[in-house]
Amino acid sequence: MEEGLLIKLASILSTVKDKEAILKKSFKIFSELSEDSLFLIYLFSESSQLKLIYPESLPPQFSWLKGKAESKEILKIKRAKVKNIVFSISSLPIKLYSKEIGKLVIIEKEAKKLSLKKRKILEVGVKFLALGIKSKQAEDSLKKKEERLSLLSEVSSTVVSNRYLKEILDLIVVLTSQVLNSKICSVMLLDEERQELFIVATQSLSPLYRNKPNLKVGQSISGRVIKEKRPITVLDVTKEPGYMYPEIARKEGIVSMLSVPMMIKDRPIGVINLYTDSPHVFTPEEIATLLAVANQSAVAIENTNLSTELLASKEALEVRKLIERAKGILMRKLEVGEEEAYRILQKKSMDLRKSMKEVSEAVILAEQVSNISVSNKNVA
Repeated sequence: MEEGLLIKLASILSTVKDKEAILKKSFKIFSELSEDSLFLIYLFSESSQLKLIYPESLPPQFSWLKGKAESKEILKIKRAKVKNIVFSISSLPIKLYSKEIGKLVIIEKEAKKLSLKKRKILEVGVKFLALGIKSKQAEDSLKKKEERLSLLSEVSSTVVSNRYLKEILDLIVVLTSQVLNSKICSVMLLDEERQELFIVATQSLSPLYRNKPNLKVGQSISGRVIKEKRPITVLDVTKEPGYMYPEIARKEGIVSMLSVPMMIKDRPIGVINLYTDSPHVFTPEEIATLLAVANQSAVAIENTNLSTELLASKEALEVRKLIERAKGILMRKLEVGEEEAYRILQKKSMDLRKSMKEVSEAVILAEQVSNISVSNKNVA
């Protein structure tokens, strides 16, 4: 009968793909070993904290464990006496190779302890469970890699599109937040003159977050990222001494943070911030993905700046041509030198409160009208 349980467990682990289902069915199989015992499955979270996974609720005969199981106090207890019944408490590590990924806690009546054979079967079962969890984690990891590659592809397509910069950045924060499973993603740009960071894009709808004050370079986490030109992670911003807005973080329900710089060559132009709603240890893959997104975002910003500069240069060249043409007209009409003609244009610009471009265009237009009049007289 006991060996049949192992066959059941092996069958489940080879066919069930959902991690929650693997844990639930494994718990049920362990419970079949003894009706008088209770099994608690704990797994380590990403922040290396043990968390009770199963059971979701305690059987009535084990109601005395309420609070002790969730708080992990039970792990410190070896024996307990409840209503003249003595319970023995032990645990088996759930290990994958040499790494412990959780614990199976066994609570059994002293008078009806598991036989040595059942104990051995339980030990093998725990190993099967670890392999099942690992298989699911590998599958999840592959899926995450595919999602991250898809994100980078989407961001690349967005960057080279004809969208406006604000629209590009808004789309990038939405895509990044979805793929990296964050509560808030935001882009902050650097005002080089004021040496301040300000929010330009976020998928957060909260006015409290959107209207956060600007940050000075070197200030808070984002300011440090700009100054040090490197990614920084924080497990809990509400407890981080250097984080400037812990109250906003508490109200928004944000905990862990990843901040990476947006760089153009060796020059930081801003940061991308990622926040989670629970403690999270960011993996090297997550950091690398956000850095890649930051690099592509920086390219989009730089391309927009270059386009703006190009248009400004083109306009400045056109204005210079107009001024030169207007100067030539004044030099010929008024018989003055180049400097005097320029001074006349400049004075007229100041007197009329018009730009040099507008004054020059007026001079050229007047010349064209005069030429038309002369031409009409000659025809007559």
